[in-house]
Amino acid sequence: MSLLKNPRRPLAALALAAVAAISLAGCAGASGDAAAGSTTDAKTATSLSDFGTMADLEVAAKAEGQLNVIALPRTWANYGEVLDLFAQRYPEITINEQSPDASSAEEIQAAKANEGLDTAPDVFDLGLAVALQNTDRFAAYKVSTFDEIPDAIKEPSGLFVGDYGGYMSIGYDSARFPAPTSLSDLLKPAYKGAVAINGDPTQAGSAFAAVGLATVQNGGTLDDFTPGVDFFGKLNAAGNFLKVDPTDATIASGETPVVFDWDYLNAAQASAVPTWKTVVLPGTGYAGYYNQAINKDAPHPAAARLWQEFLYSDEVQNLWLKGGARPARMDAMTTAGTIDAALAAALPAAPSDTVVPTEAQSTAAGTLLGQKWATAVQ
Repeated sequence: MSLLKNPRRPLAALALAAVAAISLAGCAGASGDAAAGSTTDAKTATSLSDFGTMADLEVAAKAEGQLNVIALPRTWANYGEVLDLFAQRYPEITINEQSPDASSAEEIQAAKANEGLDTAPDVFDLGLAVALQNTDRFAAYKVSTFDEIPDAIKEPSGLFVGDYGGYMSIGYDSARFPAPTSLSDLLKPAYKGAVAINGDPTQAGSAFAAVGLATVQNGGTLDDFTPGVDFFGKLNAAGNFLKVDPTDATIASGETPVVFDWDYLNAAQASAVPTWKTVVLPGTGYAGYYNQAINKDAPHPAAARLWQEFLYSDEVQNLWLKGGARPARMDAMTTAGTIDAALAAALPAAPSDTVVPTEAQSTAAGTLLGQKWATAVQ
């Protein structure tokens, strides 16, 4: 079941849901202006039909020969397999992977710092709050499967589009800590100096969602994140908030033994830490998608658009599923019979009540966090 099967709020109310992220190597080959002799200007292409066929797009992208990606950890939602499959399918295109642990905000900073250079990111993978703040940096593009992506998770012109998502969860080392059954458990002495979130909520989508979860689990609504900020203030005052950004390495070493993160990311840690467990708390759950976008100043605009077409194909949507995430086209693929049924059946049960922020709620929450977060956890 996709994240949009919300028992409490109708799909129409989930407009633009989300969740889900420098020096790039390489130089551009033929530019998008007329790659491989084509008359298509890849920088202005808004759909595959502007190139003609998929084969025409592939020719243009291969002529450019490079793709600059940023903030794509290989253990994040199975991105490693996704990147490797693209490289295998298009050996003529070199993928330049940079700053895999960068936040969504840092992706945009990299685009600004490298603007006009061959080193700029071609594509972004962003949380909703950062995407909404930076639409002027995106090129509108509708992939060929655009109509199969729910309206609730895409900007209508294709400036940014949800791709994969999950539920906010708590991962913990079960050899060292008891299983939390509620957020209030994390305030207890047993979790002293142990609880981390994945980044700064004013910059990172996962951390933003952790505050959102704390909000709805403490009687609040997504219209006002104050209860979530207050919870983390209490966690900090109790000495339980660990101000270390968790990574695969810090989890493996035990430095960050209790982590708020998306369920698919926490679940993946069990392969390196066998005692690592993941809990989606009872009560109201917080769901979200990460969003794909194309840099309007992409140095390799055809490759950027080919990457988007690739990500929204049946094959790669199933790779997100393999990584424990719920793909954007899950409902349409289930209807068409192209979803991997075994992987879909293996997903953990969804919370009985789920919330996803609207555009207005995300914008208001971002403003509030900018005003109150640093003071709450200092």
